[in-house]
Amino acid sequence: MNGYFEVMIERNFSSAHQLRGYKGKCENLHGHNYKIEIYARGRELDEIGLLVDFGALKEAADEVVQYLDHRNINELPPFDRLNPSAENLARYILERIAARINDERVQVYKVRCFETPTSVATYRVDWD
Repeated sequence: MNGYFEVMIERNFSSAHQLRGYKGKCENLHGHNYKIEIYARGRELDEIGLLVDFGALKEAADEVVQYLDHRNINELPPFDRLNPSAENLARYILERIAARINDERVQVYKVRCFETPTSVATYRVDWD
């Protein structure tokens, strides 16, 4: 069999943003109670049977959440130049967490960014 293991954690934060160039309500400053799901995968477990320590994954995610929480995202690099859409947030979050977690065995490969319970954007990377 050619399977893999996957783990996921959730985190929440509240932030304001406005979408530049958008024609509608979302061009105005407004806020969301975001939920993010962070997924890691790998084909092999470590010597004690873990894909990745949940604590390490949570710590990496919390660092990003702390940066975004209760802030106007438009004022934070890189979103002072990059539109702070849910899609761009998902990619940014994945790249920041992957930089701390990824190794030869584990890959953070997907982030789902919920602006509301029914509106979600996903960024996913292919296998390395």
